[in-house]
Parts: sequence; structure tokens; C-alpha cells
Amino acid sequence: MKIKRLFTMEGESPYQSMEFENRSSIIRNPDGSVVSEWEKVSVPTDWSQVATDIMAQKYFRKAGIPKHLKVAKERGIPAWLQPSLHDQAKQEQEAAEAKTSGDDSTTSETDAREVFHRLVGCWTYWGYKNNYFDTEEDARAFYDELCHMLANQMAAPNSPQWFNTGLNWAYGLNGPAQGHYHVDQKTEEVIPSKDAYTRPQPHACFIQSVKDDLVREGGIMDLWTREARLFKYGSGTGSNFSDLRGDMEPLSGGGVSSGLMSFLKIGDSAAGAIKSGGTTRRAAKMICIDADHPDIEKFVNWKVHEEQKVAALVAGSKTIKELINELFTAIHSWGVEAEKFDLKLNKDLRKVAKKARLAQMPFSYVHRIIHLAQQGYTDVLFEEYDTDWNSEAYQTVAGQNANNSIRLSNDFMEAVEQDKDWESFLAC
Repeated sequence: MKIKRLFTMEGESPYQSMEFENRSSIIRNPDGSVVSEWEKVSVPTDWSQVATDIMAQKYFRKAGIPKHLKVAKERGIPAWLQPSLHDQAKQEQEAAEAKTSGDDSTTSETDAREVFHRLVGCWTYWGYKNNYFDTEEDARAFYDELCHMLANQMAAPNSPQWFNTGLNWAYGLNGPAQGHYHVDQKTEEVIPSKDAYTRPQPHACFIQSVKDDLVREGGIMDLWTREARLFKYGSGTGSNFSDLRGDMEPLSGGGVSSGLMSFLKIGDSAAGAIKSGGTTRRAAKMICIDADHPDIEKFVNWKVHEEQKVAALVAGSKTIKELINELFTAIHSWGVEAEKFDLKLNKDLRKVAKKARLAQMPFSYVHRIIHLAQQGYTDVLFEEYDTDWNSEAYQTVAGQNANNSIRLSNDFMEAVEQDKDWESFLAC
């Protein structure tokens, strides 16, 4: 390829016309508490604070970058494009001079230019090794132009690229293979990747099949493993689960199926446990079901029922907290010491206990508060839930990690156009 320069000049920095500044990036909960805070984040001065937060909180490599690097000296690669390795000797020398253990030998990315260099340098390195460029000057122009474009937000790759690309090239990071495959350029054959970083996972949005089989390859539990592999490195995935049999359908080994929904809940929990790319972003997961699946009504109402559970948790927790406070008040404000803890003699306590029963508060809670009050307690820790989607209430219920959709057939759409009845599998 011939690469023509449009925004940069040969021999100048790709950021020649730009200014960078240090900023702070803080992500807060709805109650104002700090989730994550990064100071002295270096970004272009014309970036918005939102762009700064995304770069700092999502895309900076947070740990494991060696403080000391050296050139790998790969034959046939220009000096400016050489990959880097951890300089173990320099680290040990510095630790010896400082008389430390060397445990602080790693750092994190703090400058957007480090990220631009990591990504674009790796792309250029791969292109150069595979003879994509006509000359070295074209490779350098490619590097400069793309660094300039990323810094000016004229272009951007997808999230898995920001997360994964260049970690081996720029910092020498390595790790055990994770079950990924890649195409060997020489043999043009698909082969297993030998490690997790030399050929990283830079792709997003995978569509995966799933068979109506519990544990064998391509089946339900195998899908959760494949999804976890994708989620870990920042990608999303989706599947059509219509091949899974419905609730109470017979199994070949005897008995009946627990139904589609039971397995969807397992997959939802697995997705919620994995933060994509090792960051605060949740896994991106899509679930599709054909409209004529036997469990389609349960699927449609799934999130509706789970939202009702959240509402019940939030409202119920606040009601119980109020009743607990009223119980303590009724006990400790009663004037006769010998009657304080007696439901028959303490009329205020009896009144609140009746109120608690009407509110469906477990009566064991009433007795628990009485016992605690007898020990001198005037309050008890009881968590109140809220409706924030990151809250404990939403983490407790199912169906929160997926985008659900229904697949409609041509017959259905034709029935809509012609205002005719449409018979599903259930109606046949």
C-alpha cells in the first residue's frame, strides 16, 4: 500500500499541532460515593470530560505494565517499530540499588498517547511483517496519520481493540492461551493461539450457535465457556436459543426438561459475573427466541417479573426498616421497665407488631428486635435497596445482563400485513 499523508508531516510528531493536559477522572455512584478515581490523566485539551473518563476508566491498561522495557531486536523490523520486552535485568539492578524487593516493578497507562502508540504501533507492526506497505516510509505515514486521527477523534476502533491490541508488542505482556484461534499467514490454516497476547482478541459482536445438549461440545454448558472467553476480553455475543426444548418436554434419558428459562438464567448469572475486558463495563449479551417456541410467553414476561421483584425488594426493605425503627422506639420509650419487652403489656409494642404483621413483615423479625432491645441495642443494621441498575437489588434478580429479542417468521409478518390470524406452535 501507498499511504499519502493528509494531516501530518514527515519527520514531525503526529501530535505536533495538538496540546495535551493533565486531568482527573472520577466515576461516582448515584449517592455520590466514588467508584473509581484517576489523577493526572493526560489527554488532548479539546477532549470532553466524557471522552477523558472513557479513556481513563475503560481503556487504560490498569496493571502489569513493566516499568523497564527493552527493544526485542526483531530482524527485518525498523528500529522505530521494534516490539518491546520486559527488562528484567534493569529492574533487578534498580531494586538492588534501592534495596527493595522490586514488587513495584509494574505500572499502568496514564497518557492517551501511550494507548495510541500501543494500538497503532501494533497495527503498523503487523502490516509491516506481512508486507502490506510498499516502503518503510508508507508504514511510518500510516503510523503517524492514525495516531493523529485517534487523538483528534476522527476515527476509533471497537472496544476489544482498545482493551487488547498491542499489549504484547508495546509492553511484552504474555499469558497462557485462552482457547482462541487465528489464521496463520504462511499456511493460511486456522490454528490455536499459543498465548493470550501475541494474537489478541480484537473483535466484537459474535453470533454463536447452541445445541439442545447439556454438556457436549456445542451444547448449553459449552456455550457459557465460549461466552466467558469472549466477555473476558471485551467482546459481546449473541445466540438464538430456539433449539432448546421447552419446559416439561421429554428427555431422551427419561424425565422432562426444566425448560429454556432455567438455562437462560444460568447464562445471565455467568455474564453478570464477568466484567468485559476486566473493567467496570458489564458483558454485552443478546438472546433471541423464535416466536413459536413453547416457552415464548415466559420469555416475553421474564424481565417484567424480575422488575416486579426489584420493586418488591426496594419497597419492602424500606418498609421493614421503618418498622424496625418503630419497634425499637416502642420498646425503649415505654415507661414501665418490667413491661418493655412484653407484647401483652406494652401496648405501643403490640400496636407496631400488629402493623408489622399487616405489612407481611416476618414475625421472626419482631422477636429478633425484642431480643436485641433486651441486650441494650437501640438500632440494627438493615440494608435498604434502591432502583439503581448497579444496585444489589438488580444484582439479585435474573435477566439484567441481556438484550432480549423475538424472531418473527415471514408467515407472521404476512399475517400482519393481511390482518390474518397467525397460529404458533402452541396453537397447532
